[in-house]
Parts: sequence; structure tokens; C-alpha cells
Amino acid sequence: MDRELEIYLHLPFCVRKCLYCDFLSGVYKEEMRGAYVQALLAEIHAVKKECQAYRVSSVFFGGGTPSLLTGGQMLEIGEALRTSFCIAPDSEVTMEGNPGTFTRENLLCYQKAGVNRLSIGCQSADDRELKALGRIHTFEDFQKSYRLARETGFENINVDLMCALPGQNLKSWEETLEKTAALRPEHISAYSLILEEGTPFYEMELALPDEEEERRMYERTKELLAEYGYRQYEISNYALPGKECRHNIGYWQRKNYVGLGLGAASLLENRRFSNTSDMDFYMENSSRPAKIRRDVQLLSKNEQMAEFMFLGLRMTEGISRKRFLENFGEPVEAVYGEILEKYASLGFLEISGDRIFLSREGIGVSNWIFADFL
Repeated sequence: MDRELEIYLHLPFCVRKCLYCDFLSGVYKEEMRGAYVQALLAEIHAVKKECQAYRVSSVFFGGGTPSLLTGGQMLEIGEALRTSFCIAPDSEVTMEGNPGTFTRENLLCYQKAGVNRLSIGCQSADDRELKALGRIHTFEDFQKSYRLARETGFENINVDLMCALPGQNLKSWEETLEKTAALRPEHISAYSLILEEGTPFYEMELALPDEEEERRMYERTKELLAEYGYRQYEISNYALPGKECRHNIGYWQRKNYVGLGLGAASLLENRRFSNTSDMDFYMENSSRPAKIRRDVQLLSKNEQMAEFMFLGLRMTEGISRKRFLENFGEPVEAVYGEILEKYASLGFLEISGDRIFLSREGIGVSNWIFADFL
């Protein structure tokens, strides 16, 4: 059993929807959350047959706010996963959560369920910025939740941060980075705010940092976090040595993964598909995976190669020329030579031995470069 598989479980529950969020999530009553967990358990048991040949290397509970689950609900899900899949003893099991939603009892149950990594959504150390985002917590709430997670034994924690916020400037962003890094989480994800259509922010007039200040925020993130021992290993992710998120690296390396729950996406042997986004339909049919799957696509060789490039180039180490040849039977230069030469000549791409990767300047225009591989 040498084929590797990652599992993503979507928990679409929120206390309140943030003003910038376009994720598939919402506010549901406790009874609805309980019913959803039962539907998720039914899907877990239903998909185990098509995953028997795989060894699970990572599990990720995302949302929404998965930490709204009770300890008992997580224990049920953990047991279902263990009995349905071959989960490696050293697997990474991550659970997202928001400050103010953790309790000591639930955290201990999450550990018993197999969770060994927490991802806490802080976003900012400035309470004014948090309020502008529509967050449900203060920075003090985050600090309390972080300390509680440490006290209950969590030794691998990620903190999510967000820059280019309304009213934010370089100084306040640096303060957020410094206050967070001083706590020594093993991992920090630092994203720029994106105004997504359909969100309240998209319709509002916001006082956002200009393009130059946002660029400086990005550069200072790498500089400042490096002073605290964090290495940037992906466009928006930084880790202490050996603490990179294995689950996300799997996405960028195109490893097989199966998504469970409302709207969850999957990649199985070059077949991409997503679950239905219709809650009622999912609840009624979760035990029949074929019925709830949408947008099923068998990727062509060209599509696989394009994904290999634009996903792999998100990582600072870039892509392996040798692995491209092994996967697709032809040198990367034979397929993308013109594109590689173009961006190398502009100073946006570097080629060193087996690796092809974005330069610092290239990271700044990465979306344009990625689009050229499509």
C-alpha cells in the first residue's frame, strides 16, 4: 500500500460570517450541526471502498469553524476515519478553529480523536482591524485560546494572519507579525486580503493600503519572520524548521486527496470533482457519493502538466525537472521552454540544477506567470 492519500473534511459552521469571507459556510443551529455530522459520517463510510488501496498521510478539518464541533462529535468522526481508512501512524491531522470557540474539554477530545495540529484564525493583533473584518474575537481572545491549546498539549500550531486590511498600515502589520512570532507558533500563514465578489466587503468603499504599501508588507513579512527563525516555503506560508504543513504541500505537489462534506473538492488519479454545494441535497444523499459529486473532470495530460507547474511554483523550492520527466515522459523544457526562457530573461524565474523556481520579483507577479501555463 504505497499510494498516498490526503483527506479534507469540510465543516461549514460559523458563529458569524466574516465580511470578507466567500467560503461555503454559514450560521447553523446546533441541531443542524449534529445532523450534518451524521451525514458526514455516512459519507465517510460510503467512500471507504474506493480508498482501500491508499495510505492516508494527512487529514485536514476545514471550514467554517470546525472548532464549533463538540468533543463527542469529533470523537465520532475520528473513530469513523480510523475504521474506514488506513491512516499512517505519523499522519498529520489538522483542525481549524477560531479564538473564543475552544474549551479545555473539547481540545482534549480533539486530541483523542487524532488531531495533532491546530490552525487558529487570528488575522490581526489590532482589535480595530479585527472589528473591521467582522471577526468575533479580540487579540486577547486569541492569546487565551493559544495558551489553552499549549496547556492541553498541542505542540504544532499554525496561526493565520491577513494583511492589506482596511485602515491597516505597514507599522500595524509589523506589530501583528512581531506579537504573533513572539508566541513561537510552529507555522504562520500570512495572506493578503482579496475582495471576493458576493461578499459584503466587495460592495463597500474601503480605505485599503495602496499597491506599493501592500508590496512592502509582503516583503517585510519574509524579512521580519526570518528574524524569528521562520522560513518561507510557499508564497504565503512560513514555518520553523521541519514544521511545514504537509497537507498543503500535498496539494501543491498534486498528491491524491479526497474531500468529504459540503462542496469539498477531490483529486483522485487525475480525476477532479467536487461535492454538491446544496446543503439539503447533501444531507439527503451523503451516503451515495456518486450522486452528490459535481463537475467531474478527467484531466488530460496537458492539464496535468499545467497543474504541476502552476501549483508547484507556489513553493519557494519550485518544481523538479526530474519529477516532471518521470511523470510525463518528456523534459519540461520541451513543453514549456518558451515560457521558461521568457520569465528567466525577465528575472522572474530561476533555474538551478534540478529546480525551477520563482525569484523574489517573480513571486510579486506570480498570478500572471501561472496564467501562462494554462
